[in-house]
Amino acid sequence: YTSLSENQAHYEALGDVITEYVYQRLEEKEGMKKLYVPEDVPREEATFIFSSTEKLDKPKKLLVLIHGSGVVRAGQWARSLIINDCLDSGTQIPYIDKGRELGYDVLLLNTNDNYRTVKGARKSIRGSRNPTEHAVTVLEKHILASNPESVAIVAHSYGGVVTVELAQRYPEFFRDKVFAVGFTDSVHASSLVPEVLKKIGRNWVTAKDPLDTPLTITKHDIPRHSAGHIKHEMTSYSCMSALFEFLESRYAEFRGRKTDTGGASEPQSKKVKGDEL
Repeated sequence: YTSLSENQAHYEALGDVITEYVYQRLEEKEGMKKLYVPEDVPREEATFIFSSTEKLDKPKKLLVLIHGSGVVRAGQWARSLIINDCLDSGTQIPYIDKGRELGYDVLLLNTNDNYRTVKGARKSIRGSRNPTEHAVTVLEKHILASNPESVAIVAHSYGGVVTVELAQRYPEFFRDKVFAVGFTDSVHASSLVPEVLKKIGRNWVTAKDPLDTPLTITKHDIPRHSAGHIKHEMTSYSCMSALFEFLESRYAEFRGRKTDTGGASEPQSKKVKGDEL
C-alpha cells in the first residue's frame, strides 16, 4: 500500500526525469541550442531557452513557442500527456519539426523556470522572476536584438496571457513584425486583448465540433475555432495542422503587403478580411 503523498512524490520525481529527458532530446536529437538567460551570471543561477540556431541573426521567419503555467518547461505542452500518452502529443517537438520544414527558425521559451537554489538559498532568477518577465527578457535580448523580418507565436493556455501582455507592451513590434499568433485554448481575459491581436490571432479551443470550425465569439476577443478535441491539454497537438495552415496563410498575406508597399508594412486597420482559410 502506498499513500497518496507517496504516489504524488513518485509522480513529481518522474516529472523531473521527464523534464531533463526532454531538455536532452531537444539538444541531442533535435539539434536545438541552449541559450542561458541572463548571460552574465553563473549558469547555475540562470534559466535557459532553446533556439534552432546558436545566435539569431535577422531570421526571415521566426516561430516562438510559449507553453502554459505550472510544472511544464521549455519543450513541453503537457507533462501528463508525456507520461500517459506520448512524446508527440505532450511535447513541442512536432511543432519544432514542422516549423523547420516550413523554413522557420524556432525559439522555445521557458516561462515557468523562475528560481534557483544557490548555496542552500532559493532565489529568483534575474529577469525571469515570473512568466511575463521571462518573456519580456527573451523578447528584448534575443528576438528584438536579432532584428527578425517576421515572427509567428504559438501560445498554449497561460502562454496566451503572457502573449497578450507582450502585445500590450510592444505594440509596434506586433504591428510591424508579428504576422500571426496561434493560441491553443488560451486563458487570457478578452477585455485585455489589443486590437492588433484580434486581426492576427486565432484561438483553437476545446469543442466537440470538427477541427477548425469557427465558433461564436464576442467582438472584443480573438476569433475562436474548434481545436477538434474536448481535452484542454490535447488542444496544441490536435489543432496543429490547422494552426500551421493559418500561419502560412497569414505569412503569404504579410509578404504580399510588404511587397505591395515596397517593404513597409501596410497599416493594420486596412487588413481585416482574408485570414479565413
